[in-house]
Amino acid sequence: MSVTDRILTALTTVIRMNDKVEEMAGLMKEQQRRLDDLNGRVIRLETMLELAFTRSSGSVARLSDADGGSSAR
Repeated sequence: MSVTDRILTALTTVIRMNDKVEEMAGLMKEQQRRLDDLNGRVIRLETMLELAFTRSSGSVARLSDADGGSSAR
């Protein structure tokens, strides 16, 4: 194998590796976008759950007060 063949083989390998690196960068950007989307969805679910717990604990407290007040009278 001559020096020219080795250089051409090395350059071909570098070009192929560059293509793979660019493809991986695109995939990583897509995965990051998906993670950001899922993170936003989890935040919304946590907020809804927290609001539901707040409402249910407030309702229970009001029902307990109403029951206690009516039985004491």
